[in-house]
Amino acid sequence: MTIAVGQSVPDVKLTLAAETGPSPVQSGEYFKGKKVVLFSVPGAFTPTCSAKHLPGYVENAAAIKAKGVDEIVCTAVNDGFVMGAWGRASGSPDITMLGDGNGDFAKALGLTLDLSGAGIGQRGQRWSAVLNDGVVEQLFVEAPGEFKVSAAEHVLANL
Repeated sequence: MTIAVGQSVPDVKLTLAAETGPSPVQSGEYFKGKKVVLFSVPGAFTPTCSAKHLPGYVENAAAIKAKGVDEIVCTAVNDGFVMGAWGRASGSPDITMLGDGNGDFAKALGLTLDLSGAGIGQRGQRWSAVLNDGVVEQLFVEAPGEFKVSAAEHVLANL
Protein backbone atom coordinates (compact mmCIF):
# COMPACT_ATOMS: atom_id res chain seq x y z
CA MET A 1 0.00 0.00 0.00
CA THR A 2 1.33 3.44 -0.92
CA ILE A 3 1.84 6.03 1.79
CA ALA A 4 -0.82 8.74 1.82
CA VAL A 5 -1.28 12.32 2.97
CA GLY A 6 -1.70 12.40 6.74
CA GLN A 7 0.50 9.37 7.40
CA SER A 8 3.92 9.37 9.05
CA VAL A 9 6.91 8.23 7.06
CA PRO A 10 8.00 4.71 7.97
CA ASP A 11 10.91 4.35 10.36
CA VAL A 12 13.71 2.58 8.50
CA LYS A 13 17.47 2.94 8.26
CA LEU A 14 18.80 5.32 5.61
CA THR A 15 22.33 6.54 4.97
CA LEU A 16 23.15 10.22 5.24
CA ALA A 17 25.79 11.24 2.71
CA ALA A 18 27.81 13.53 5.00
CA GLU A 19 31.08 15.32 4.27
CA THR A 20 32.86 12.86 6.56
CA GLY A 21 31.34 9.87 4.75
CA PRO A 22 28.11 7.88 4.95
CA SER A 23 26.37 7.81 8.31
CA PRO A 24 23.31 5.72 9.29
CA VAL A 25 20.13 7.56 10.31
CA GLN A 26 16.60 6.43 11.14
CA SER A 27 14.02 8.05 8.88
CA GLY A 28 11.47 8.48 11.65
CA GLU A 29 13.93 10.43 13.77
CA TYR A 30 15.55 12.27 10.87
CA PHE A 31 12.35 13.93 9.65
CA LYS A 32 11.04 14.72 13.15
CA GLY A 33 10.59 18.35 14.15
CA LYS A 34 11.12 20.02 10.79
CA LYS A 35 9.41 20.83 7.52
CA VAL A 36 11.06 18.94 4.66
CA VAL A 37 10.65 18.74 0.91
CA LEU A 38 11.62 15.18 0.09
CA PHE A 39 12.08 13.95 -3.44
CA SER A 40 13.01 10.55 -4.79
CA VAL A 41 14.69 9.58 -8.02
CA PRO A 42 15.13 6.13 -9.56
CA GLY A 43 18.90 6.49 -9.46
CA ALA A 44 21.83 8.80 -9.02
CA PHE A 45 23.72 9.68 -12.21
CA THR A 46 20.84 8.49 -14.42
CA PRO A 47 19.71 10.72 -17.34
CA THR A 48 16.50 12.46 -16.18
CA CYS A 49 17.59 12.44 -12.55
CA SER A 50 20.89 14.18 -13.35
CA ALA A 51 19.74 16.45 -16.18
CA LYS A 52 16.42 17.66 -14.74
CA HIS A 53 15.32 16.40 -11.33
CA LEU A 54 18.25 17.24 -9.05
CA PRO A 55 19.21 20.42 -10.95
CA GLY A 56 15.67 21.76 -10.54
CA TYR A 57 15.94 21.48 -6.76
CA VAL A 58 19.44 23.00 -6.78
CA GLU A 59 18.17 25.98 -8.81
CA ASN A 60 15.03 26.45 -6.68
CA ALA A 61 16.47 25.68 -3.24
CA ALA A 62 16.43 29.27 -1.97
CA ALA A 63 12.85 29.85 -3.16
CA ILE A 64 11.69 26.57 -1.58
CA LYS A 65 13.37 27.39 1.73
CA ALA A 66 11.87 30.90 1.62
CA LYS A 67 8.44 29.21 1.83
CA GLY A 68 9.26 27.91 5.32
CA VAL A 69 10.98 24.65 4.39
CA ASP A 70 13.80 23.71 6.75
CA GLU A 71 15.49 21.13 4.54
CA ILE A 72 15.40 19.69 1.02
CA VAL A 73 16.23 15.98 0.88
CA CYS A 74 16.89 13.70 -2.08
CA THR A 75 16.67 9.92 -1.76
CA ALA A 76 17.29 7.07 -4.17
CA VAL A 77 17.88 3.33 -4.04
CA ASN A 78 21.63 3.88 -4.04
CA ASP A 79 24.18 3.50 -1.28
CA GLY A 80 25.44 6.45 0.72
CA PHE A 81 28.76 6.54 -1.14
CA VAL A 82 27.02 6.94 -4.51
CA MET A 83 24.59 9.54 -3.14
CA GLY A 84 27.53 11.45 -1.66
CA ALA A 85 29.43 11.38 -4.96
CA TRP A 86 26.33 12.51 -6.86
CA GLY A 87 25.74 15.32 -4.39
CA ARG A 88 29.32 16.53 -4.77
CA ALA A 89 29.17 16.26 -8.59
CA SER A 90 25.72 17.68 -9.27
CA GLY A 91 24.11 18.86 -6.07
CA SER A 92 24.61 21.69 -3.66
CA PRO A 93 24.97 22.14 0.10
CA ASP A 94 21.27 23.05 0.07
CA ILE A 95 20.27 19.46 -0.81
CA THR A 96 20.72 16.62 1.69
CA MET A 97 21.41 13.26 0.09
CA LEU A 98 20.00 10.12 1.76
CA GLY A 99 20.86 6.69 0.40
CA ASP A 100 18.28 3.90 0.51
CA GLY A 101 20.79 1.19 -0.42
CA ASN A 102 18.54 -1.81 0.06
CA GLY A 103 15.36 -0.06 -1.03
CA ASP A 104 13.82 -0.50 2.42
CA PHE A 105 12.44 3.04 2.51
CA ALA A 106 10.95 2.77 -1.01
CA LYS A 107 9.36 -0.58 -0.09
CA ALA A 108 7.98 0.71 3.21
CA LEU A 109 6.46 3.70 1.39
CA GLY A 110 4.92 1.41 -1.25
CA LEU A 111 6.76 3.35 -3.96
CA THR A 112 8.99 0.81 -5.68
CA LEU A 113 9.66 0.45 -9.38
CA ASP A 114 10.97 -2.60 -11.24
CA LEU A 115 13.62 -1.48 -13.70
CA SER A 116 15.10 -4.95 -14.19
CA GLY A 117 14.40 -4.67 -17.91
CA ALA A 118 16.80 -1.73 -18.02
CA GLY A 119 19.37 -3.68 -16.02
CA ILE A 120 19.16 -1.66 -12.81
CA GLY A 121 16.79 -3.80 -10.73
CA GLN A 122 14.30 -2.70 -8.10
CA ARG A 123 14.32 1.06 -7.56
CA GLY A 124 12.17 3.74 -6.03
CA GLN A 125 9.60 5.58 -8.10
CA ARG A 126 10.02 9.24 -9.00
CA TRP A 127 8.02 11.31 -6.48
CA SER A 128 8.14 14.24 -4.10
CA ALA A 129 6.49 15.08 -0.82
CA VAL A 130 6.18 17.83 1.73
CA LEU A 131 6.68 16.47 5.24
CA ASN A 132 5.91 18.29 8.46
CA ASP A 133 7.33 16.62 11.56
CA GLY A 134 7.56 13.36 9.61
CA VAL A 135 3.93 13.47 8.45
CA VAL A 136 3.09 13.68 4.74
CA GLU A 137 1.28 16.97 4.00
CA GLN A 138 1.51 16.71 0.21
CA LEU A 139 2.49 13.82 -2.05
CA PHE A 140 3.23 13.96 -5.78
CA VAL A 141 3.86 10.58 -7.45
CA GLU A 142 4.79 10.49 -11.11
CA ALA A 143 3.08 8.27 -13.66
CA PRO A 144 5.52 5.77 -15.20
CA GLY A 145 7.98 7.51 -17.50
CA GLU A 146 6.77 11.01 -16.52
CA PHE A 147 8.61 13.96 -14.99
CA LYS A 148 6.12 16.64 -14.01
CA VAL A 149 4.62 16.60 -10.52
CA SER A 150 7.80 15.69 -8.63
CA ALA A 151 9.75 18.57 -10.20
CA ALA A 152 10.96 21.36 -7.94
CA GLU A 153 8.91 23.91 -9.84
CA HIS A 154 5.69 21.95 -9.21
CA VAL A 155 6.45 21.53 -5.52
CA LEU A 156 7.33 25.21 -5.18
CA ALA A 157 4.06 26.23 -6.83
CA ASN A 158 2.17 24.08 -4.31
CA LEU A 159 3.90 25.25 -1.13
